[in-house]
Amino acid sequence: MIYEQMLRPPGARGEREFLKRCIQCGQCGQICPYGSIVFEAGFNPETFGTPRIAPRRVPCYLCMRCPPVCPTEALLPVTAMARADMGIARIDKSRCYTYEGSIFCKTCHEKCPLRNQAIVMEKGLFPVITEACVGCGVCENVCPRKAILTIPKARLAAARDRWDGGGA
Repeated sequence: MIYEQMLRPPGARGEREFLKRCIQCGQCGQICPYGSIVFEAGFNPETFGTPRIAPRRVPCYLCMRCPPVCPTEALLPVTAMARADMGIARIDKSRCYTYEGSIFCKTCHEKCPLRNQAIVMEKGLFPVITEACVGCGVCENVCPRKAILTIPKARLAAARDRWDGGGA
């Protein structure tokens, strides 16, 4: 289903429950100081008007202001950045400057709000995204080669093979 590909704001329930509860009120988007939350405008009536994050446009900076304003608890309160659980980022090593050997780049590591937890530098050189990644999309947004994709939690199992394998 198309809606499973959406990256939801922090605290989002599982997709089915989220869609049952979300009333498209827009309060989460209004409270977001970064403009990270956009509202689905596609043709699927199940998802139309629901909030999502588009990391290449504006990632989630994990301010956690959106869950408390949700009147239906489609977004549950998140007590710490490390518990946001929106998804996980994956590096396409065939596109990453550092892995391809052209230049040393650590932009994703430097900008990650959970630096040295979600992204670590293996051997001091290679960025590695760990299971501590919450899927905020900051690394995807700042990557100069667009070698990083943030995968929503609803799509993790299917996408792991492609992105962990080096971008085949």
